[in-house]
Amino acid sequence: MLIKNGARELQGSVSDGGSPGGDGYLDRTPYFQFILLSLLFPMWGAAAGLNDILIPQFKSVFTLGDAAAAFVQSAFYGGYFLIAIPASRFIKRTSYKAGVMVGLVLYVVGCGLFFPASHVATYSVFLVAIFAVAVGLSFLETSANTYSSMLGPRRSSTLRLNISQTFTPIGNLAGIILGKYLVFDDAASLEQQIQSVHGAERQQLVERLLGQTLLPYKYILTVLVVLLVLFAITEYPRCRPQAEALSKKAQATVGETLKYLSTNALFLKGIVAQFLYVGLQTAVWSFTIRLALETGAGHNEYTAANYMIFGFIAFFVGKFPANFLMSRFSASHVLIVYGAIGAIVLTCVALGPPDVAVWGVVGANLLMGPCWPTIFGRTLDTIADKRYQETGGAILVMAIVGGAVVPAVQGAVSDVWGSLQFSFIVGAVCFAAIMLFFLDQARHRITDAE
Repeated sequence: MLIKNGARELQGSVSDGGSPGGDGYLDRTPYFQFILLSLLFPMWGAAAGLNDILIPQFKSVFTLGDAAAAFVQSAFYGGYFLIAIPASRFIKRTSYKAGVMVGLVLYVVGCGLFFPASHVATYSVFLVAIFAVAVGLSFLETSANTYSSMLGPRRSSTLRLNISQTFTPIGNLAGIILGKYLVFDDAASLEQQIQSVHGAERQQLVERLLGQTLLPYKYILTVLVVLLVLFAITEYPRCRPQAEALSKKAQATVGETLKYLSTNALFLKGIVAQFLYVGLQTAVWSFTIRLALETGAGHNEYTAANYMIFGFIAFFVGKFPANFLMSRFSASHVLIVYGAIGAIVLTCVALGPPDVAVWGVVGANLLMGPCWPTIFGRTLDTIADKRYQETGGAILVMAIVGGAVVPAVQGAVSDVWGSLQFSFIVGAVCFAAIMLFFLDQARHRITDAE
């Protein structure tokens, strides 16, 4: 029996009063459906958190440089980039819920590929599995980010997305904890373990270490199956603009959408800001464990992972004061201050004393929480013609490709300068650019009520 919980009266209840022309936003939020949708957010958080475990694991096992190890993120966010628009077109022709269902199924398939990858034991095969996970996540994020913003009145769309995104660091934290206890050993560092053995013994060690990488995905698979069942039996409102239901004109092609969006300067600036933010976040998380190993005496991967745990806790905690501040002040003004402080903090990390650098990185997580949902929500709201909204949301998800580019840039800076610590100057530049984006937003007087 389908779970109704208020959805029947909200089915097709597109808000006429809250947004002129009935642009798809509901007049009130169906809370059960909103909470269930928000539970998807930690699922891509867990995948991202596990990537930060895989990077030091693969760097040691496959003897990689920092730039090559960052290809984990390139495969992950490259999958988002390539699939986001096809996902948006699928959602356009079906529904947000259908996009979620397809995303969950593909996520299951991607996790399953880690089992053969652990036996083949080559870096390229693991990258394929990571890419496959990202394909499923691209469907999930393209559906869930836009859907969360629309499950209620338009005036609170950005706040609603921030609330959903508050669940993401719970997944990040779960991923890093699973990785710490299931992938890493509390022994000598991986590099020392591998260098201490040779021949058949070394091969056995490598096979064991790679076999451990699939263990967290067994738990993720269990949760995915539960979520898949819950979504299958829960009825959701469609959240479609009224014009879309009445006019074939609503079926805009990708080319028409791109032409429309290319003339929207605020939307284009939002893409750049999202690209840099995701790159910043991914680079900081990718190299936290490596920075702890480089600057902290006596650390192995198992103990260095604690800094990632502290970082994700800071990321989670930081969302609450941000949500509080944005409920009382302009989100643009809040993010201007956050961007400025973040740029200063990561500059101090890059140029300051090595023994406190990793704590500066942990602290920077306090400032990152509100960036993604605020940039996403604000940029999506610049699309006045909602016929282009799904594809516009997909293009914003495609900006996640910054997570493939910026970590590789930071890794290259580390390899060239011979200092991972100095490479965090890349993140400082990204924070400064985000500050400039919100200065521009404030100048255009974009408010939460618009």
